[in-house]
Amino acid sequence: MDKDTKIVKLKLDIIFKRVFGNEKNKDIIAAFLSDLLEIPRESIKAIYFSNVELAPEYIDQKFSRLDLKLDVDGRIINIEMQVNSEPFFKERTLFYWAKLYSDDLRPGDEYGELKQTICINIINFNLFDCDDYHSHFKILESSRKEQLTDKFAIHFFELRKLSKFRKNRRMEDWLNLINAETEGDLMALQSTTNIPEVQNTIVKIRELSADEKIRWEAFYREKRLHDEATALGGARREGRAEGEAIGIAKGRAEGEAIGIAKGRAEGEAIGIAKGRTEGRAEGRAEGRAELKAEYLQLMRQKGFSEEQIRSLSEGLNND
Repeated sequence: MDKDTKIVKLKLDIIFKRVFGNEKNKDIIAAFLSDLLEIPRESIKAIYFSNVELAPEYIDQKFSRLDLKLDVDGRIINIEMQVNSEPFFKERTLFYWAKLYSDDLRPGDEYGELKQTICINIINFNLFDCDDYHSHFKILESSRKEQLTDKFAIHFFELRKLSKFRKNRRMEDWLNLINAETEGDLMALQSTTNIPEVQNTIVKIRELSADEKIRWEAFYREKRLHDEATALGGARREGRAEGEAIGIAKGRAEGEAIGIAKGRAEGEAIGIAKGRTEGRAEGRAEGRAELKAEYLQLMRQKGFSEEQIRSLSEGLNND
């Protein structure tokens, strides 16, 4: 087979569910969980499945995601495969964990009977500002780092960061398998992995890729997910454009209001200054007229002739 040949992608939800939601593949699932959660393989004794059926209408759904719930030795483990980014993904994951954790407690049960609940999120987009592809969240006291309870755990595996950071070969073999898109990717992994269950999963992916009906379902499902990404992208762009328009209009309105207020203030300041200047000039003119009238009256009282008064008055006018 040519190495460039396309295969059905394990990160596509319907293919992932056919492999990891199949009770016949319990050995594969146990090894997968052991390596991703870094727990001893021998500690996984029993696996029970919930919600593993693939209804025909599921493939046609545009906005949906994988939801695989397992009961592993009394631990609730949810595996979610998310191809497209979506807003508030962290909050939604926390909400879903809380629902899984609380829904398992039946009426009359004690709180101590609540099971350890683990959410595994395998995502095909970058969620955190770091190079590490694996993020493991617990509930810890902020200064002592003391764990409140071991019943809370949420894991994120960011597939796009696989080539940037190396820390756990077994974990990376599984994630590279999920990330594989061509026969060449399978061949490269097959020649280097030492995990028998990864080898067995490669065989199953090839079998699924050879099934024409499954290939068509995978093609159609991927198209619907592309439609979802396009719809979300268009909505974001439309929202951004509307936000920019509102921001520009608001900025202009505020600018005009500031301009009007500033203009009024400047006008008042100029008016006050001008009024003071004019007031001083008028005051000086009135003062001179009163002084001149008093001076003329004084000259008449002293017996000056009108001709002398007229001559002195002309001198006052020239001052």
